[in-house]
Amino acid sequence: MKSLVVLLAILMGPVSAGCGAKEQKPASQIPSVRWDLFLDTLQERTLNYFLVSTDPASGLAPDRWPSRSPSSIAAVGFGLTCYPIAAERGLIPRPKAARSTLTTLRFLLSAPQHDRADGAIGYRGLFYHFVAIPEGTRAWNCELSTVDTALLMAGVLMCQSYFGGADSTETMVRHIADSLYRRVDWTWTAEGRPGIVLGWTPEKGFDRESWRGYNEAMIMYILALGSPTHPVSPAVWDYWTSTYVWAEYYGWDFVSFGPMFGHQFSHCWIDYRGIQDLYTREKGIDYFENSRRATYSQRAYGADNPGRFRGYSENVWGVTPCDGPGDTSFVVDGTRRRFIGYAGRGVSFDWALDDGTLAPTGAGASVAFAPEICIPALKAMRDQHGARLWTAYGFVDAFNPTFVTPATGPAGWYDHDYLGIDQGPIAIMIENLRNGFVWEVMKKNSYVAQGLKRAGFTGGWLDKR
Repeated sequence: MKSLVVLLAILMGPVSAGCGAKEQKPASQIPSVRWDLFLDTLQERTLNYFLVSTDPASGLAPDRWPSRSPSSIAAVGFGLTCYPIAAERGLIPRPKAARSTLTTLRFLLSAPQHDRADGAIGYRGLFYHFVAIPEGTRAWNCELSTVDTALLMAGVLMCQSYFGGADSTETMVRHIADSLYRRVDWTWTAEGRPGIVLGWTPEKGFDRESWRGYNEAMIMYILALGSPTHPVSPAVWDYWTSTYVWAEYYGWDFVSFGPMFGHQFSHCWIDYRGIQDLYTREKGIDYFENSRRATYSQRAYGADNPGRFRGYSENVWGVTPCDGPGDTSFVVDGTRRRFIGYAGRGVSFDWALDDGTLAPTGAGASVAFAPEICIPALKAMRDQHGARLWTAYGFVDAFNPTFVTPATGPAGWYDHDYLGIDQGPIAIMIENLRNGFVWEVMKKNSYVAQGLKRAGFTGGWLDKR
């Protein structure tokens, strides 16, 4: 995922921040809304994506499906988190969820780790971004990814804390999860640097860039700080926050980051309500409130529709990394449009990458922050686009009503794939909205609590713990 942050192409210049300041009272709790049974259906369909697509022998979840693809190691982390949810929702029995989890963890622990270019799943406890299914070896000459390893480890620790039973399967899940987390050499990834490096390859060694600013890697720093075996220095958190951009966008003041997944991924596992680091204490908010404001700004962007794309509205929005119709350009409604394939789409105060492609996960994975606007958005997308977008496994990854060709017809382009890293957050955040389930389980994990404290977080549930 490093390319989504580092290699950002600008299709549009800085976007108007709109006018008219909004009321910005911090929301320390999820707004009270009546539970909508649509969320039950959406979550069940989305959970079934992982239950059906995950390789039963290795436990590796594919990057995308039904198109053939290697596994995304981050998607495995989301898939692992979904097993406990599926058990709690009654989609699978708890013993089956535990056995499936154990299959995945055993495979991850036993797969080869070494520094040669081929034949390994990772090195020094970290994992390659993409690995072949079912072999579990490096695919596409990809990088050893620090952030994707962290998203995997978040799922690993979720299973460690959830499966607390005394039987042999759940006991083994806890032991292997602990081994996987403890062997990740975070210290190596930050050695001689102010922060954690983006990645490493056998051919070129470390990337030049380190993770900083506000993005999807927040949970990586928390897990690296909490490691009992290979921790990084607490100074990395100051480096991480040093380039935050605090700005007003469409009437909302918050830490800017264009792709919505940067405001969502870390929140899948960590409840930031009521806990603050030095930066958020000075701003008078917490990171939950920051994501709520980012979500509202996305809705305002959709309503304003500065790019004048087809289909955008107050209830149809969500610009975030996703699939796209492809790299081409042609004239639509009198304007030449440039379209792209998979890309790190996003809109923010300081940059925008928007080609008219929307992803339902933009609203779906924010449902715990602002259900009062996200649920209507999801239902509007379902109602307006029907079976082309809303299917047996939830929403396909993306759609673009502006991409009108003889092949697509007047409705525009619809993806035929689902992406694991977009499906997982929808299912997880629906459960967090329902009862805070994943958040509550992760609060029990001492590694997560230690990481937060070493980053300077205080307050709320963290102090009570």
